[in-house]
Amino acid sequence: MHKLACNLGFNSYIAAPKQNFSLLKNMDMKKVITFRALLILGLSLAAVSCKKSTSSKNSSRATGWQINDREGGFQYNTRFEEQETSPGLVFVEGGTFTMGKVQDDVMHDWNNTPNQQHVQSFYMDETEVTNVMYLEYLDWIKRVYPPTDENFKAIYHGALPDTLVWRNRLGFNEIMTENYLRHPGYAEYPVVGVSWIQAVEFANWRSDRVGEMSLQKAGYTKRGSHLTDVSADATFNIDTYINAPTLTYGGNEEVINPEGGRNRNAQVDADGNPINIYAKRESGILPLKYRLPTEAEWEYAALGLSEIRSYNVYRGRKKYPWDGQYTRAGKRRIRGDQMANFKQGKGDYGGIAGWSDDGADITNAVKSYDPNDYGLYDMAGNVAEWVADVYRPIVDDEFNDFNYYRGNVYTKNSISEDGTVEIVTSEDIVYDTLSTGKLVARNLPGEILQIAVDDNETYLRTNFDKSNEINFRDGDKRSSRYFESFNDDDESDEDSETRKMYNSPKHNVERDSLGNLIREYDKSNNRTSLINDQVRVFKGGSWKDREYWLDPAQRRYYPEDMATDYIGFRCAMSRVGSKTKRKNKTKN
Repeated sequence: MHKLACNLGFNSYIAAPKQNFSLLKNMDMKKVITFRALLILGLSLAAVSCKKSTSSKNSSRATGWQINDREGGFQYNTRFEEQETSPGLVFVEGGTFTMGKVQDDVMHDWNNTPNQQHVQSFYMDETEVTNVMYLEYLDWIKRVYPPTDENFKAIYHGALPDTLVWRNRLGFNEIMTENYLRHPGYAEYPVVGVSWIQAVEFANWRSDRVGEMSLQKAGYTKRGSHLTDVSADATFNIDTYINAPTLTYGGNEEVINPEGGRNRNAQVDADGNPINIYAKRESGILPLKYRLPTEAEWEYAALGLSEIRSYNVYRGRKKYPWDGQYTRAGKRRIRGDQMANFKQGKGDYGGIAGWSDDGADITNAVKSYDPNDYGLYDMAGNVAEWVADVYRPIVDDEFNDFNYYRGNVYTKNSISEDGTVEIVTSEDIVYDTLSTGKLVARNLPGEILQIAVDDNETYLRTNFDKSNEINFRDGDKRSSRYFESFNDDDESDEDSETRKMYNSPKHNVERDSLGNLIREYDKSNNRTSLINDQVRVFKGGSWKDREYWLDPAQRRYYPEDMATDYIGFRCAMSRVGSKTKRKNKTKN
């Protein structure tokens, strides 16, 4: 109808040229030109509006029915344009690169030979997680799960960094033991003494808090509820909100569906039932989760290869996150300055005091050195960083060369008899005893109970066949194509076959009925490796490492439940939608 009207208007002007031009004869030439310009502009706008009216985003291309109809029906965010960058993150555009060592393997580890990999676009923390960021996490836990309550005591203590990592039998480091974590002088220094498990828990907490903030801004939940309405039995969790929004905040309706809220999407359908009162994945409001980066993501981001890209090839290779073969800057303005914080030699952790010093003897404040081409700071030096992967001395690029990651353990939501998800309460908290004797909560109140996937999800699948895929093609006998097991249901058989190759010590720590620790140290002389399913990769050099370890390709491992004074971490987040943020591609 709109298109017909537009065509008729245009044709009527063309059909009566004599009448139109007789009017124009009475105008001077300048007015004629102005009139014609305005007429052409008006016709152009009318044509564009007619064209747009036939391709509304709220009209289904599948059925022709209206999407987001006020009377109800299918509701979807058709105005979503771009994933919002969450706090602290920078965008890293994905692509292909050579993962692994491109320099000499002087340590003869042979654990990361060059292989071609591709990673999707993602986001990564601009800096390492700092002491003040981690203290905010500890403060939240202390308020919500007060350690004075015996039931929650282990939650707070399980999150505390190990400040004793600074001690040395022949060193005076008590100043760091007592002050590094909490003193304002170290506020913007990277947090250390944090195990891999603690880093993962921090990322989970951060995801929930940012999601909580997004819902408040959009008017879905009560403003300020993160301060006034939170307790051990009334917390917010993203997964819980998506699956059972009425169970978040302990079912507090005043918080979940506040009166006078600014939720512009809330409507009432034809039957008088409210719709769009809760945000969903389809809303595009909830951010994705923070997590640890995979090893491939971390290495790709650290290299910052975009600065040596020429059209569709890389001009050479990079040894460090900066372009060049040396650790000192070559630019005239900063020539001679160290580009990272690392150990320069025996007994030399920073250099001679003065301009040639790298500015630090232990860690240094984040952003003390120039970022790489992606805008990421300290991807070499300062502290090494945890990544998500379980360590194996091989990267199996023959099986997968896209988003490579070893460590998948697939779980699903536990469903109760009435068909609803099972939510962990303060009485249901289960604590695991780590090899160090430390207790950590497996789930926190308000979270959905997770269980391993079973035959309902794995039957006849070709892409995965069980919940725990950590040991898949890791070089042991079970990875062989000729291996035949007659006891597939026997988990101990699988463990024994794995341990024939990765024969690591197996210490046992338990607690008796009184809560006392019973430690059984493995004193066997037959152990041949420190590699098992509980060791994780950490990347990058630190203030305590020599220059060799600054190469992003270097990989080392450490037990996931232990910490050091030179390993920190940063978070990452996946990206949804387009690969790039640029609307127009740049050739070079």
